[in-house]
Amino acid sequence: MVIKNLENKIKLVLILCSLFLVGCVVISLGSIWAAKGMVNDAQKKVYVLDGNVPILVNRSTMEETLDVEAKSHVEMFHHYFFTLAPDDKYIKYTMEKAMYLIDETGLAQYNALKEKGFYGNIMGTSAVFSIFCDSIRFSKEDMSFTYYGRQRIERRTSVLMRELVTEGFLKRVPRTENNPHGLLIVNWRTVLNKDMEQHTKSNY
Repeated sequence: MVIKNLENKIKLVLILCSLFLVGCVVISLGSIWAAKGMVNDAQKKVYVLDGNVPILVNRSTMEETLDVEAKSHVEMFHHYFFTLAPDDKYIKYTMEKAMYLIDETGLAQYNALKEKGFYGNIMGTSAVFSIFCDSIRFSKEDMSFTYYGRQRIERRTSVLMRELVTEGFLKRVPRTENNPHGLLIVNWRTVLNKDMEQHTKSNY
């Protein structure tokens, strides 16, 4: 009888120890999971100093801002590529900036225009090219875009407005100083580039 009671007490102690051990493991795992979540939340928070006052700002992932960044990237490229002035150094500068944002299809179009004497004609006629973005359609599913814009070409005696539509795709690349959005335009092509209206400048 004494031995049986002793066995029961040992079993009870083993059960209590086992439950205590399981409880410790559960509490430890829960603490690790909670701490990990707190660290991840803290990493998403950034403090910016406004003078001596820290202001909390939240970091966002690229997935959350992809639509905005994609449209900004496309608009930036078109601005560099289609904004031209009768200054060879300025043209070289903007083309170098544009080529960081696009694959070889952009360089191919630039070389084709250069061979046709397009940039030399700008210098000869003192033409100024400006680009205005009307809208950009972007699809996250296949990373495709369509750019709709207008180009203003001002010469000594006239001003010409042209309608411009281009298409292409985007792919992700590492962010750099020259490519802050971490995107690259690929398979770019001009779908439409036609005259809309032209008027003669007044001579005073």
